[in-house]
Amino acid sequence: MNSINSTPIKATVAGVPRIGPRRELKKAVEAHWAGTLDAAGLAEVAAQLRADSWNQLIDAGLDSVPTNTFSYYDQVLDTAVLLGAVPERYATVADDLERYFAAARGNDQLPPLEMTKWFDTNYHYLVPEIDDRTAFSLNPSGILADLREAAQVVAGRAGLRPVVIGPATFLKLAKATPGSGEPFARLSELTPLYAELVSLLAADGAAWVQFDEPVLATDLTPEEISAIAEVYATLAAVADRPAIEVAVYFGDPGEALAPLLGTGIEAIGLDLVSGSVPAGEIDLSAVQVVAGVVDGRNVWRTDPDTALQKLQELAGRAAGVAVSTSCSLLHVPYTTEGEDDLDPAVRRWLAFGAEKLSEVDLLARALNDGADSVAAELGAAREILASRAADPRLANTAVRQRLAEVIESGAQRGSAQVREQLQTQRLGLPPLPTTTIGSFPQTPEIRRTRAGFKNGRIDETAYTKAMQDEIAAVIELQTELGLDVLVHGEPERNDMVQYFAELLDGYASTANGWVQSYGSRCVRPPILWGDVSRPEPMTVGWWQYAQSLTDKPVKGMLTGPVTIIAWSFVRDDQPLAESANQVALAIRDETVDLEAAGAAIIQVDEPALRELLPLRAADQRGYLDWSVGAFRLATSGVRDETQVHTHLCYSEFGEVIDAIAGLDADVTSIEAARSKMEIVDDLGSSGFAAAVGPGVYDIHSPRVPDTAEVAELLQLALKGVPANRLWVNPDCGLKTRGTTEVKAALQNLVAATERAREGLSV
Repeated sequence: MNSINSTPIKATVAGVPRIGPRRELKKAVEAHWAGTLDAAGLAEVAAQLRADSWNQLIDAGLDSVPTNTFSYYDQVLDTAVLLGAVPERYATVADDLERYFAAARGNDQLPPLEMTKWFDTNYHYLVPEIDDRTAFSLNPSGILADLREAAQVVAGRAGLRPVVIGPATFLKLAKATPGSGEPFARLSELTPLYAELVSLLAADGAAWVQFDEPVLATDLTPEEISAIAEVYATLAAVADRPAIEVAVYFGDPGEALAPLLGTGIEAIGLDLVSGSVPAGEIDLSAVQVVAGVVDGRNVWRTDPDTALQKLQELAGRAAGVAVSTSCSLLHVPYTTEGEDDLDPAVRRWLAFGAEKLSEVDLLARALNDGADSVAAELGAAREILASRAADPRLANTAVRQRLAEVIESGAQRGSAQVREQLQTQRLGLPPLPTTTIGSFPQTPEIRRTRAGFKNGRIDETAYTKAMQDEIAAVIELQTELGLDVLVHGEPERNDMVQYFAELLDGYASTANGWVQSYGSRCVRPPILWGDVSRPEPMTVGWWQYAQSLTDKPVKGMLTGPVTIIAWSFVRDDQPLAESANQVALAIRDETVDLEAAGAAIIQVDEPALRELLPLRAADQRGYLDWSVGAFRLATSGVRDETQVHTHLCYSEFGEVIDAIAGLDADVTSIEAARSKMEIVDDLGSSGFAAAVGPGVYDIHSPRVPDTAEVAELLQLALKGVPANRLWVNPDCGLKTRGTTEVKAALQNLVAATERAREGLSV
């Protein structure tokens, strides 16, 4: 360690969740948006959640507590506020909090910032917009207030470590406005702001500061690495500052590690779950390694022997070693407490947030006091791992044999040209066919009915009747609006992944395993713990009822195998590809049954295709091969006259266009509204030849686009996609929106489409 006087860290975590164990923040934020909770009431809820989190970390035995991990919506947007990088258009909103929410979700006058996935996770972040006029400025009041608040709560019981997204990651995630230079080229402009920040943090008592730089786990040029190292050398030269930790997660820092270690920083945070212990030739002797040996992204208990081996290897090479999580615990639920409905054996195998804190503490005591001091606890952990490995339910011979037979058969659909002819003849759709992505608003009444059925307050007959009434209402609404291809609205589905997981063998679902997806949107990822199979049809009955109400085609709606895998906590004892193929076989069975029941269109959604793409280019080809293969396996059982749709949303698609084409879907709907049809250029340059529906209605904002706005987007789409291959649809499902706004938006969508059709006939 250098001359900075900071106590070395022994046990910590890279970050913590913020939504609350019972989604307290979600409820408070949405109440504020609805006008039933004022700003003071919202701030009170937030303060309690922060205090509870800090106290939990100290009670768990951690000696370094991260601060500045709370957010009302998104940490990248918070960083844009910190650096004065919120676009000028939001300055028309006078109130700071309402300006923040306007950037996050838009308002009646202002569209929100674009949103996409945070590296290869299911968390979404708001993309900063940087143009040549952006004048960066430091606005540290929020981070300093958080630090002072933490100091009062912690009261000297542990060291405080503010967590800030590093300048390189912030600029790499940002987007240049049209005509502006690349944001990363302005890295040197942020250096003095970060230097000022570290001085302010030191003056307010921070012992450490953690700069998150997950971008270092991606492919960077030597020039980019050099520029990043220069920034941290400058920060390390600041006279009065906290000790600096640079945290790299979601993979190895690779070629960036050695230059970073030479900058004078005090600690490097490494993800030793997704990544590995640095090679022996890397000199770690001048830094403390904050070793992420406890998985922050998945829910399985840590193998203590593997973790201790890594820790002990590092202890012989580094100036110090701290035990930590591989990344923030933002990505896992709070605790397994209360999950009484889980299979008892499966529950023992799990470690959610609270259990991971215990694992960090146990490993830190074993490292610092010797394994003998915690022999009984280590023995208990080993016994749990052994019980999981020995459970016979983890290998279903019948499933594995049938999967091998289907793959060996080489089942696949006919040529795209033949399929198009047969489907055009069968469906008889107008030019620019209109549809939606699948779900319609999930009203409080729908949720209450599902909950009542689940807890036994209503019987199956009453539940079925209630859901059929909802389906009938959705069919009637779509018919009234004039949509061409209908959906049943999915009232019976709690979530597009969880619904299927609850009906598949090999899966488990939680009662309170909530994690944040974006803003106030929370999900409960199911747990894939064993081999997967489908005991019986999952959607056919609901589809048959919906189709009986109309002569227009109703899409069969399924979630694809890659998305089911991506949005689950997946077993870590076999390759992802094997689990994906098992799920694909189950979905394949469902497509065959839907077709047999009469479905002419089946949509198999894969919004997470881009999400799991490895961060390093060298690893991507293998992933794309098996992910595309799993989708094609799932759709290989239907005839050529059955039209297969897929849907992708909220990702950067340019680099996976070839894979999207490889899915061989007949129609692909895709997010495009917030990005103003940028995807169309990628499609055109790649020679993408299938039908496509680039979204014209951004459903992640409460804004209702008017007819002119939708028409403008349609004209942009028509510049890159021939009219005979263009579908018109929203960006994503309508589950999170209100019925009134959805009806208005879809009316405008249909009106804009009719206007565009008139232009085609001129």
